[in-house]
Amino acid sequence: MRLRTLGILLTVAVSATASITSATASASTAPPTTIKLVTHDSFAVSKSVLAEFTKQTGIKVEILQAGDAGAALNQVILTKSNPIGDVFFGVDNTFLGRALDAGVFAKYSAPGLSRVPREYQLDPSHRLTPIDHGDVCINYDKRWFAAQHLAVPKTLNDLTKPAYKGRLVVENPATSSPGLAFQLATIARYGTNGWRAYWRKLRANDVKVDDGWESAYDGDFSQGANHGTYPLVVSYASSPPAAVYFSKPQPKTSPVGTMLDSCFQQVEFAGVLQGTEHAAAARKLVDFMLSARFQEDIPLQMFVFPARDGTKLPAVFTRFADVAASPLTLPAADIGAHRDAWIEQWTNTVLR
Repeated sequence: MRLRTLGILLTVAVSATASITSATASASTAPPTTIKLVTHDSFAVSKSVLAEFTKQTGIKVEILQAGDAGAALNQVILTKSNPIGDVFFGVDNTFLGRALDAGVFAKYSAPGLSRVPREYQLDPSHRLTPIDHGDVCINYDKRWFAAQHLAVPKTLNDLTKPAYKGRLVVENPATSSPGLAFQLATIARYGTNGWRAYWRKLRANDVKVDDGWESAYDGDFSQGANHGTYPLVVSYASSPPAAVYFSKPQPKTSPVGTMLDSCFQQVEFAGVLQGTEHAAAARKLVDFMLSARFQEDIPLQMFVFPARDGTKLPAVFTRFADVAASPLTLPAADIGAHRDAWIEQWTNTVLR
């Protein structure tokens, strides 16, 4: 009887050990969670940075680029009943009201917000987390103006003068976030009763309108990739360090300057999409986007400033980035309430 009992016990023990081993093997070979980050076409991050996130958390990130910021936001709004991703990055303060009104983001207060200055925390409901900031400004080609012996315009009013006729290219605010930011800059400067008169002057001065930043900066700007014919373009205060960084060899001074009188502050946010099946993993990604590792990667990937206070900037940024002392701003609530009407008015004033 003892031998039979011992045999039964050994059989049970072996069976249990095999089950545990099998379960452990299955757990170790289970595929990691994969989440989708929906964003605009200008989003960029180093592969090593995302690899570090995966190493830390076991979560893989697929990036789904969905056009300009406005177009990408439209997609997540239209698909909110069946989300196309788990996290969205690229809402800026020009679309903040629309994004919140659409109800596509889940509430989440990231611990890293304690390191973000209050001026960038524009969503008191904590559905959108500030990740970066930058100023949309008019850039100019220093070499072109020097060769023409023409003074660089210093103010928005200067752009309406005959000396700069046919020299400025802007983006359509209906299709471009920097285009919208520049329109808002003119509203902030000239008021709701005066901005259309200003744009009528720009139209009379042969301002060129492109659909997006790439066609304006890379295509038409004289310092862009295609060496266009326009020495003035709506772009960013961080265009000067970008012009240095991507030049071979790198010049000692940037060939691009910034009209600091024209700058409008832009803040970009990330948020967990409502209805995601991976809410915990999505929150971890938002946390990581505010980490020192991700924030230090931002300047040379997207050429904007990190939102996290105290983040170390690369030397090319500290040397060449232009910073407006008091960039133009408008309350997010005002933008949300009037944006569509302002865009329609701009279209009727400038394009028709």
